[in-house]
Amino acid sequence: MPYSAKDLPQRQKPKKPQLSFLKGWFFWVLIVLMVVLFYNLTADSFEDFKKVDNGVFLSDVENGCVSKVTIKADYWEGELRQPPHGEQWPHGSDVKLIRYETGYSADSVQIKELYGEIKKYNNTPEVKDGKRPAIELYDAAAAGKLWTLFVNLLPWILIFGVLYFFFFRHMRAPGGQSILSFGKSRARLAQKERTKVTFDDIAGIKEAKEEVTEIIQFLKNPDKFRRLGGRLPRGALLIGQPGTGKTLLAKAIAGEADVPFFSISGSDFVEMFVGVGASRVRDLFQQAKSSSPCIIFLDEIDAVGRVRGAGLGGGHDEREQTLNAILVEMDGFETDANIIVIAATNRPDVLDPALLRPGRFDRHIAVELPDIKGREAILKVHAKKIKLKDENDLESVARSTPTFSGADLENLVNEAAILATLRDSDAVELSDMEEARDRVMWGREKRSKVIDQSEREMIAFHEAGHAIVAHLHPDHEPLHKVAIIPRGTALGSTMHLPEKDSYVFGKRKALAVICTLMAGRVAEQLFCDVIQAGASSDLKRATELARRMVCQWGMSDELGPVVYQAEEEHLFLGREVTRHQQVSSAISQKIDKEIRKIIDECTAKARNILGSQSERVKAVVNELLKREVLTADQVDTIMRGGKLPDLGEPGRENQSAKTDTAQETNTESPEPEGKSEPVDAEQDAAPGT
Repeated sequence: MPYSAKDLPQRQKPKKPQLSFLKGWFFWVLIVLMVVLFYNLTADSFEDFKKVDNGVFLSDVENGCVSKVTIKADYWEGELRQPPHGEQWPHGSDVKLIRYETGYSADSVQIKELYGEIKKYNNTPEVKDGKRPAIELYDAAAAGKLWTLFVNLLPWILIFGVLYFFFFRHMRAPGGQSILSFGKSRARLAQKERTKVTFDDIAGIKEAKEEVTEIIQFLKNPDKFRRLGGRLPRGALLIGQPGTGKTLLAKAIAGEADVPFFSISGSDFVEMFVGVGASRVRDLFQQAKSSSPCIIFLDEIDAVGRVRGAGLGGGHDEREQTLNAILVEMDGFETDANIIVIAATNRPDVLDPALLRPGRFDRHIAVELPDIKGREAILKVHAKKIKLKDENDLESVARSTPTFSGADLENLVNEAAILATLRDSDAVELSDMEEARDRVMWGREKRSKVIDQSEREMIAFHEAGHAIVAHLHPDHEPLHKVAIIPRGTALGSTMHLPEKDSYVFGKRKALAVICTLMAGRVAEQLFCDVIQAGASSDLKRATELARRMVCQWGMSDELGPVVYQAEEEHLFLGREVTRHQQVSSAISQKIDKEIRKIIDECTAKARNILGSQSERVKAVVNELLKREVLTADQVDTIMRGGKLPDLGEPGRENQSAKTDTAQETNTESPEPEGKSEPVDAEQDAAPGT
């Protein structure tokens, strides 16, 4: 369903980040304690004092030099008065304190006598009459013990205060949990009212949608299926290439189901502490059991579900413990049948076999690339969010976008809307769709790039070679467009458009692709008498395709239907060591000869085609240099000996080619699994790269 304006969140002004911890009283208490501790430890460095003996100390007291005497445990401290104007105390102007170190305890006779002398001084008539100021006595010995204890405990108070401040109050995990709550699950409970995605927003994966609809029916009415003795499936694994809609399908399940839906990513289980992942798995299933019946969605499960004991150095203990916890919770002694686990991955080949067996993931739902009807349905879903000029254009776009996933089609529609907005159009047109697709696949046109005329002619011959061989070869996909406009990293491109979705890739088609790939280099040799590095990508793709024909697909008459190499695997998956397939040196030489034979035969065929059509090749090149873009119909007209309408301005781009209703797609090396094959397109990098 299309979104309405009221469904969109109101735009608010971004709030400035506030340091809320500066407002807490605990922070300022810590600051004060740290200042007090620092002052206490360095108090002596702030005052200049002089050590004196008992006689000097009493003499200063009797002379009225001392204003305050502080009695401490092992010394007495006298604070000197401000001397009268014009006079100076005998200790110097920079001395503020005099210290008499007694060497006795506070209860000794000597200390008591000294205390009596000062009391006697304060009781003399001179002091009472005001001739001499009295001395203030402060006994700090009694309070010193309590202060010393406080000072000794203050560092520990600060340490625990800082730990509490950072770990318990301000360093919190997502969801408001404390950072020490590592073992708690981070799963998010999706609310049906807040989930906007429904099954109406999903198209192109009809069978997968039907299977997950059955799972929802299991949870809504389990007794209906148990009537005949059946049980609910424990789990469903969504398998598909990136962008095919696995996570979107899970969002739709959350929007359609009337049961709690817990969503979590596989990477959320793994932390730096061992045992955290397994603890989070147990906590997740504990929450699910308390809310059963419910659904748990594990996105990117390959992050924790990789095969155990993988790699040369053994497995990661933390990840394997997490996987073991998932296995036990899904099919263990205390398994709850009212919990269904749905997981998504694009790497089912690396998952542990114990995770894939029935009883855990009972169903493996393949979310494949959409066919032409599915692509049209997907485009219609995304076109509801934009203003489209003619909805019939979507059929043409869908036909010309094989191998496009749902995410690719969504990006195409979005880019087309952006392009239409930039040119101040009232609606999105077909030309915007085509240009958006070209940008998504090959990048933006680089018309400002300055290319030398001789190099430009060489590029034109190269692309003309691709185009003419593809046009004349009976087993190749139909030609769509040839251009010498730089786009992305390529200086030119030849594009082909399939007439329908293809799921079978045969030997004749493979040879046609190799012949077309080699035609660009052959055209350079025949008409320019040069060999440049720009054809390196063509050579690489042709060699890879020929090697697959010989080693994997059994298309060699000499070697027969035998596979001579194992499937390529990533390092440290644990299987590449034991499954390495040995090939003898004799067989290896035969493989190289067969690959070379295929390349040479296709090159010779391309040479014969271009050699017999030399005048037509030159005519196509001349039109390319003038128009920069030629459509399949224009190439066919030239090959039949006809002439194209005069543009009247050399070098001007053929505008009709830009608004062609068909789309071009890229050529990738075909896969042997019988999947829908990409269409062909040749792009050539700059010479010398």
